[in-house]
Amino acid sequence: MIGFDFSYEDEGTDGMPSPFLWEGFMFGRKEKHKATVSYDREIQKPVLRCSICTGEQVFGFRNKETGKFEEVSLIRNEKELKEVLGQYGIALDEVEKVY
Repeated sequence: MIGFDFSYEDEGTDGMPSPFLWEGFMFGRKEKHKATVSYDREIQKPVLRCSICTGEQVFGFRNKETGKFEEVSLIRNEKELKEVLGQYGIALDEVEKVY
């Protein structure tokens, strides 16, 4: 049997974890965290990495000097791409597609 360590600070009055912790654990739902990655136009270039096998698209920034890619968001549809581009003030024609 697998045991779980429920030593959370967010415990209910009965000593059990908050029901909200269970909800995300049991049903696979997670909060969407809008972590912001810094974007410097002088050093970085916006890139959309696309898989030719699966069609998966990942938006991020590639360092112009080192070529290192920093992932920002998984893109599942056109709406998500527009939202991410809007957050960073980037036009669609500025984004390079890399396969």
